Amino acid sequence: MIAVFRFIHTADLHLDSPLCGLKAREGAPADELRGASRRALDNLIDLAKSEGVDFVVIAGDIYDRDWKDYSTGLFFRLRMTRLQEAGIQVFMIAGNHDAASIISRKVDLPANVKRFSSREAETFQPEAWPVAIHGMSFPDRAVDENLIPLYPAPVAGKFNIGILHTSLAGNAEHDTYAPCTVEELTKKGYDYWALGHIHQPAVIRESPWVVYPGILQGRHAKECGERGCRVITVNDELEVEGCEWHTLDVARWAALKVDVAGIDTMDELIRMTRTCLGAALEQAGERLLAARVTFHGTTPLHGHLCSRPDRLDAQVEACAQDFGEGRIWIERIKVETRPVVSLQALASRDALTKVVVEALDESRAERGDLPSEVLTMLDVLPGNLSESIRSAWEGKGRATLMDDACSMILDRLTEKGAES
Repeated sequence: MIAVFRFIHTADLHLDSPLCGLKAREGAPADELRGASRRALDNLIDLAKSEGVDFVVIAGDIYDRDWKDYSTGLFFRLRMTRLQEAGIQVFMIAGNHDAASIISRKVDLPANVKRFSSREAETFQPEAWPVAIHGMSFPDRAVDENLIPLYPAPVAGKFNIGILHTSLAGNAEHDTYAPCTVEELTKKGYDYWALGHIHQPAVIRESPWVVYPGILQGRHAKECGERGCRVITVNDELEVEGCEWHTLDVARWAALKVDVAGIDTMDELIRMTRTCLGAALEQAGERLLAARVTFHGTTPLHGHLCSRPDRLDAQVEACAQDFGEGRIWIERIKVETRPVVSLQALASRDALTKVVVEALDESRAERGDLPSEVLTMLDVLPGNLSESIRSAWEGKGRATLMDDACSMILDRLTEKGAES
C-alpha cells in the first residue's frame, strides 16, 4: 500500500524544566542536564526533516511553566521556523503545565504552527492530506472535566486524529486531568488518539490507536529508560501502517537496584555495583548516564553501609570514574539493606543485651509523637533548621531513621559474638 502521509506524535517537551537535586551531590553536570530538553527537541526537529514527515503533533506541556524570560519561547519558535522551512506543519495543544492561564509571556509563532483554542474544541483539515485533526488546549492548569464530549464528531472520508492531554482514568505518578476511559476514546470514532501528560511511553490500544509517546527527555530518576517520539505512517486505505518508535533523549536516567543478599565483602559489593553501572551505560549509548543506586537485600554488611555512608559514596563514585570522565553521574545512593541477625539469639546471650534488644523492639513499634529529646533539640535550633529536621522525623522519614539506628545497633551487637 502507498503511504499517503506521515506524522510525528510527541508530547511533554517541558522545555527548560528546572531540575531538582542537582546541588545534592558534588560534581553534578548541571549545564548538560539543564540543556537536555532543548537538545532533545533539536533531535526531534532533525528527525522530522530526515524522515520527511508531513506534520508534527504535540499533545501538550511544551513548556514546563511560565517563562522566566522570553528565551524559552524564542527557542521553541526558532525550531518551529526550521520545520516551516522544511515544509512541515505543526498542530499543538496546551496541557496543564502551559495552560492559557499560566503562560503570561507570548511570542507569535510562524504560520506553519496551528495551536488549538482553549475555549472550545476545534478541527483542522489541511488541504494537502485526507486528515482531520481535532484538539483542545487547557484553559487552566487543573481541568477536572472529561473533555471527550466537547470534541467534534469524526469527519467522514478522513483519517481522524484526536489530540488530548489526559491522565485517562488516573495514574499514580501524575495528577488527574481531563479524565476519561479508553472505551470513551474508542466510541468517539477517531482513528488515532495522540495523548499527552503521562510521561511513560505506552501504546494503550491499536484499534483505534491510543498512544502516549511519553516525555521527550527524562528529568529525574522516576523517568528512566529511553525517551523519544512516534512516527506514524498512514496508507491509502487511511489505516495506520506503521507506528515506529524513535529514541531522542540526550541524557539517560537509570534507577539501579543492586541486590547484595548474602554478600559479605565490600570488594564483592563494589564488583556488583560496577557491573550494574556498566550494563546501564551500555544501554545509554553515548549519552550521559545519571544513575540512582539503591542497595537492597539481607547482608552482614548492613551496619557498615549505614555507619560509613561517606566511604560507600566514595567507592561508588570511584566505580563511575572507571568508565571515563563525564560518562556517569551518581545522582543518589540509597541503602535499603537489612542486617543478618537473630534477635532471639542476641536476647539470650546475656541480661544486658536482652534489655537492649527489647528496647529496640519497642522503639520500632512506636510511630507516634517525637521523642522528648528530639523536641527539646528542636526548640533551641533556628526555625529553618528545626523545620527540616522535624519533617525528616515525621511519617516515613522517622520510621526510616529509627530502623537505620536500630539496625546499626543490632549489627554492632552481632559483631560482639552473637550467632547469626
